[in-house]
Amino acid sequence: MENTATSAASTPTSSQAQTEKPAFSLAPGAVAQVKDVIAQQGFEGYFLTVRVVPAGCSGLGYDLNLLKDSKPGDLVWTQDGVQIATDPVSVTYLTGTVVDYVKTDTAAGFKFTNPNAKSTCGCGTSFSA
Repeated sequence: MENTATSAASTPTSSQAQTEKPAFSLAPGAVAQVKDVIAQQGFEGYFLTVRVVPAGCSGLGYDLNLLKDSKPGDLVWTQDGVQIATDPVSVTYLTGTVVDYVKTDTAAGFKFTNPNAKSTCGCGTSFSA
């Protein structure tokens, strides 16, 4: 899969650091889903924020949100028209990760393929690194 992320994002403010190489990438399905939600909710100009947070039985989980502004110190970039932000601590756990959006007959959701995850919990909602 070709990484279509670019560092030609919107100009970072003094509270944002623009990454030269994105910490993670979105698969085409994730890009499409994020764009659909942004359009449906009227969130044009918002950032997709992806953070690693304490969660679940394995210790760490993923937190995805659409926020109007990134947080001070966030790393920001644009991929295929989606503005993305994450914090420097999460980069440690997310580097090389591919985020996809997967639909089946019974469920739909974001799927993280994370090369840094040493194990995941039985229900698949958390990981350890």
